[in-house]
Amino acid sequence: MVLESPAEGHARRQATVEIPTAEPRQENAYLGELFRNAFPNNGAFLPLLGRDVAAFVVNYKTYFSQHNAGSKEPKTMLDPAPRLVLDGQLGMCTLGRSMKDANIIADIYRHTMDIIERAELLGGWRALPAKNIFDVEYWDLEQAKLKKSGKPPVFAGEIVLVTGAASGIGKACVEALLARGAAVAGLDLNPAVTGLFKRPDFLGIQCDVASIADISAAIDATVRAFGGLDMLVLNAGVFPGGTAIAQLDDDQWRKVMQVNVDANLALLRHSHPLLKLAPRGGRVTVIGSKNVPAPGHGAGAYSASKAALTQLARVAALEWGADNIRINTLHPDAVFDTGLWTEEVLAARAKHYGLTVEQYKKRNVLKTEVTSRDVAELAAEMLGPLFAKTTGAQLPVDGGNERVI
Repeated sequence: MVLESPAEGHARRQATVEIPTAEPRQENAYLGELFRNAFPNNGAFLPLLGRDVAAFVVNYKTYFSQHNAGSKEPKTMLDPAPRLVLDGQLGMCTLGRSMKDANIIADIYRHTMDIIERAELLGGWRALPAKNIFDVEYWDLEQAKLKKSGKPPVFAGEIVLVTGAASGIGKACVEALLARGAAVAGLDLNPAVTGLFKRPDFLGIQCDVASIADISAAIDATVRAFGGLDMLVLNAGVFPGGTAIAQLDDDQWRKVMQVNVDANLALLRHSHPLLKLAPRGGRVTVIGSKNVPAPGHGAGAYSASKAALTQLARVAALEWGADNIRINTLHPDAVFDTGLWTEEVLAARAKHYGLTVEQYKKRNVLKTEVTSRDVAELAAEMLGPLFAKTTGAQLPVDGGNERVI
């Protein structure tokens, strides 16, 4: 979605002037109202496509049926949803299955606005008759192109928010989701996230997930950039290192709980009004840990926090099923291409077990190395149609851990 407030003046003028055409695809759909129910606490708003767009679709189908009946050959109807919305308060909003498509439409209408304004100054303008418009819209070459076009990517037209997106599993999740056609907002404390990918379907946001204000602002920015939120990947977390319970101080405990549990609760709570509006249903993938089913020495705070997060996800799955939101959890283990594992730490852990580094990386039943991409691919699939009937599930991504099995 492309949203431009500078166009609101043009939209107001067009909303008050009778434009001599009523053909729905070529004319504008006007939003009747703005629903302010997404972020009541901070005054932000979510613009929803409501009754006007529904009427637009009905009118377009009528227009198509009337003119298709007189065609020499039956035509295949295009997607009847509007690609351009003008509203006196909101401004101009263009929509497409991808940000590239939305940007193209926005670019075209920026020029169209200038032409309309100039034409009005010269005395007005008149659209082509409806039949002529239909013939242009449904000419043979366009129909042939439509028939040859393949299926859109699985997440085309959908928006995902990924936390901890600057590196490791989070970055791999962003890549997997972009490859599947989603528009992705990536959050991270590291400012490098803002320049992670130079493409219109990615929005990098520097964000401290432990800050409610940062979370609210990040979700608001996502909605304003892309038009909504369909999916969420809860990946951000901290691992404080090996500290026995007897030496675990309160500050360290609270910090781990704040990032690994409290922040994710806030993200779920703030995302819920948006996820329940997702046309294909809201979806959440939670990145847990092997330490939930099989905790380790010196990981008391981390293991407890991931267990709490997993329970939170299970309860959310129970509560949000009625809203058509599904929530599933992955439990990775020994993902060595992340910032948690330096060469020094790897060498020390391998030596502790009397193994080489390569042997240590494959210390599982399948004798295979688990990478960030492995976790990300499954995280993306869990958001897709293969898991459409699954919620509240927990899956290991660990090459087979004997303690988990």
